[in-house]
Amino acid sequence: MILVALLSGLVFALGLGLAGMTRPENVLAFLDLAGAWDPALMLVLAGASGLYVLASPAILQRGRPLLAPRFAVPARRDIDARLVVGAALFGVGWGLVGLCPGPALVGLAGGGGDLVLFVAAMLAGMSLFTRVEAPSP
Repeated sequence: MILVALLSGLVFALGLGLAGMTRPENVLAFLDLAGAWDPALMLVLAGASGLYVLASPAILQRGRPLLAPRFAVPARRDIDARLVVGAALFGVGWGLVGLCPGPALVGLAGGGGDLVLFVAAMLAGMSLFTRVEAPSP
């Protein structure tokens, strides 16, 4: 099971690297609709979304996943203020620096002080969230 997780992570990291999503300048050029917009990442988005749309119904029709006792599909479908604020914060952060957690971790393997700072700030924010959202005893 751990080997499958490792291989999946490696394939994901390779895909992010090949797509250019670990390079903030590529992501920022994609997000710059009013300036020098670069639509290259649109192909990545279309490919990932298309594969999901085609494969997910067939996968979910199976009795269970190949390597787990059951599917872990979120039951909640409501949109609340917490979700909207979290998504907005994520989007603003992504738009300001051109990185999100996955590509930042992959890029960290190549080094770079900016990425170390970004990942440190990301981990600090995750820790703060965990402390704030911890259930009361």
